[in-house]
Amino acid sequence: MATTKAIELKTSIPGPRSQEILARKARVIADPLSIFLPVVIERGEGATLTDVDGNTFIDFTGGVGCLNVGHANPRVVEAVQEQAARFLHTDFTIVPYEVYVTLAERLIALSPFRGPAKAAFFNAGTEAIENAVKFARAYTKRPAVIAFEGGFHGRTLLAVSLTSKTHPYKAGLGPFSPEVYRVPFAQDYRGPSAADAIAALERALITTVAAENVTAIVIEPVQGEGGFVVAPQEFLAGVRRICDENGIVLVVDEVQTGFGRTGKMFAIEHYGIEPDLMVVAKSIAAGLPLSGVIGKAEIMDAPSESAIGGTYVGNPVAQAAALAVLDVFEDDGLVERASAIGETIRARMQAWQERWQAIGDVRGLGAMLAIELVRDRGTKEPAPELATRIAEAAAERGLLLLKSGIYSNCIRVLVPFVISDTELDEALGAWEDALERALGSTA
Repeated sequence: MATTKAIELKTSIPGPRSQEILARKARVIADPLSIFLPVVIERGEGATLTDVDGNTFIDFTGGVGCLNVGHANPRVVEAVQEQAARFLHTDFTIVPYEVYVTLAERLIALSPFRGPAKAAFFNAGTEAIENAVKFARAYTKRPAVIAFEGGFHGRTLLAVSLTSKTHPYKAGLGPFSPEVYRVPFAQDYRGPSAADAIAALERALITTVAAENVTAIVIEPVQGEGGFVVAPQEFLAGVRRICDENGIVLVVDEVQTGFGRTGKMFAIEHYGIEPDLMVVAKSIAAGLPLSGVIGKAEIMDAPSESAIGGTYVGNPVAQAAALAVLDVFEDDGLVERASAIGETIRARMQAWQERWQAIGDVRGLGAMLAIELVRDRGTKEPAPELATRIAEAAAERGLLLLKSGIYSNCIRVLVPFVISDTELDEALGAWEDALERALGSTA
């Protein structure tokens, strides 16, 4: 009996209906909102997405990491519908609601804080980052923030100031927030080493910004937009030590790494390091706008009354979705599933690396994996055009892939964890076919 395929292509990609809608988009939507994958969605289910032309794809983009429990997860949909029928909005700080408190309790219980912790909720990761810095500044009474090369923390003013990629995120959009400083991020593939990166951070506290002026160091355990660069253990341990020695708040950005992506609920768990504040978003609510800051109670309580808030922050419908997401994770063992998915994908990626010289590196944690494309393995010269070619070839074969990296030469995996083994095998086969199309049968 033949196995039913998840991928079903009825037209060329993009299909005529998608092309028609995108032509309308060009007339009425601002040009900066450019489209990476020219397929217009009609519906999504689990790890698949069907466009308006009836083409069904396997989705490795996951709404840029928002769909760890999959498209239209039935338990999330039910929770959203139930909450929407009750009430949509009050503003928690005007008329509070229980779901906000329940979500805080459950997330704190899952978080890597050994002492008393508290939470506050917002809409997007970028808002949570901005507010994490507010918490830190209120606590330390200091102005400066240190971030890292290759980091991505959002697009609002302070967050984009922390973000470290000029195009497309920063060029022509300054001036940026003052008192933001940047130092190298250690990595195994391109360097610097953990020791050199820690030395650079320590030197920056002497030559660039005084330690007593630094309120926070903001860091991703695995850089997301930066190309899925995994922080070496000794590097993160060194950052934690420097924060401890200088009274600096360690803010761990788990926006893309959180909710099982790395094979742990939160990536920082791999390191055995306790943050002071942790920022979460993306897969927290299966695609509805929600983010949060979770942290040590004394820091979270530092701002004055009403200094933290906003009209829509902690929307009850999004929070109902978030509680359903936690239920799905617990009942379906999605953290463990992420590890298993990651093992399968990594093995295939490593086989591809042996076959094609253009794949310079395979890296990541759990299901948070990427390949980096280079023109030459010796020089490691980035090859963004190859990454684009592969992503386009994959879409033509029914697999949606997303690029990343400061040179836009990496292809990352943000697949929903609800993908079946047969769907995963089919997706990896389509990816391999795309590699053959883009790179040749051998290289």
